[in-house]
Amino acid sequence: MTQGKISLASKTSNGTPGGGTAPAFPPSYEEATAGSSPCHSYSDGEMFIEFTWEDKNIRRVFIRKVYSILTVQLLVTLAIVAVFTFCDPVRNYIHANPGWYWASYAVFFITYLMLSCCTAPRRQFPWNLILLAIFVSIRTNNRHAFYSTTSVVMCLGITALVCLSVTVFSLQTKIDFTSCQGVLFILSMVLLLSGMLLAFVIPFGYVPWLHAVYAIMGAVVFTMFLAFDTQLLIGNKRHAISPEEYIFATLSIYLDIVYIFTFILQLFGSERN
Repeated sequence: MTQGKISLASKTSNGTPGGGTAPAFPPSYEEATAGSSPCHSYSDGEMFIEFTWEDKNIRRVFIRKVYSILTVQLLVTLAIVAVFTFCDPVRNYIHANPGWYWASYAVFFITYLMLSCCTAPRRQFPWNLILLAIFVSIRTNNRHAFYSTTSVVMCLGITALVCLSVTVFSLQTKIDFTSCQGVLFILSMVLLLSGMLLAFVIPFGYVPWLHAVYAIMGAVVFTMFLAFDTQLLIGNKRHAISPEEYIFATLSIYLDIVYIFTFILQLFGSERN
């Protein structure tokens, strides 16, 4: 968390009769919001302005910004899914040209690395929003075109209920998910190794129950990640994300929701004939 301190000494006004002291003026709005939030204290004629990210107004604006961007992302995602699900020409084109499906993963990987690993593009406006828009349009790939319309709509509803329930639970519970990084890391490694095993087994013969177990594991792991990222965003637990990282916070929660939907679709979705 960013903290700083500014000391404003009282100045003597030459034009004031009797050499009275002029009041110390607070910083301007631009100074106060440049990198932190002000907390005022007075001592021996001096005013100290301490800046800290713990200010509730700063955190409230940060949460509002993250969820506003997230809402736009989800609406765009829903529109793209609807195109691939309900538009027959687009769906038939994807079925005939599966190369676009794999190309979207390459662009997704590049933009994801830039947003998650490079601080400068992630914090520099408007490049952060441009990269985020490219990421959303690419991440919502054409995988949904291979599933039936009914199963896609059903999985969207299940995902919405799961994400809403997890968000409300994360806000109300006393359990600190931000202190469970070790558990989440182990579960992620188990999920990764299970995916590698599944990729090795499938060429020798499809095993439905193994694929179902993998989908359940993925949905559970990313549901826990959603609770973890939500509490980091709210900032009322042991660890919190900096309000400067609103793009990274939005990206994390968006990916959690998308992966939950993807695993639920693998579990309950029926492939299109």
